[in-house]
Amino acid sequence: MKIGELSRRSGVGIDAIRFYEREALLPPAARRESGYRDYRADDLDRLHFIRRAKALGFNLGEIRELMSLSRRADDDMAAVRAAAAEKLADVEAKMAELARIRDALAGLVEACPGHGPLAHCPIVGALAGDAA
Repeated sequence: MKIGELSRRSGVGIDAIRFYEREALLPPAARRESGYRDYRADDLDRLHFIRRAKALGFNLGEIRELMSLSRRADDDMAAVRAAAAEKLADVEAKMAELARIRDALAGLVEACPGHGPLAHCPIVGALAGDAA
């Protein structure tokens, strides 16, 4: 199939498909005599895999590793589970950091009366490094 059809069927943009090919997440497509790329059904499967992995927060390097693990001859899921567990730990750490940021911002917004001179604003003071 041509790149346009692959794009429509996968929901992945043409530029992204070309990028994934350059990044070796997709194998180089065969070329027709006309020079058009000719993709196979397993390229569509790979793009679905990439989209789902990205939706779960995996970056391209991690996706490359997952794809490699999914093709291993030993057929053991332990390495895939470990990679997913590591990503889960990363997500949980980011969520904890975001919660800390949310709580700090909520405290600053609550402490700020919203009127008066900026010199007395606890938000500006905290950003400037003053004790709030």
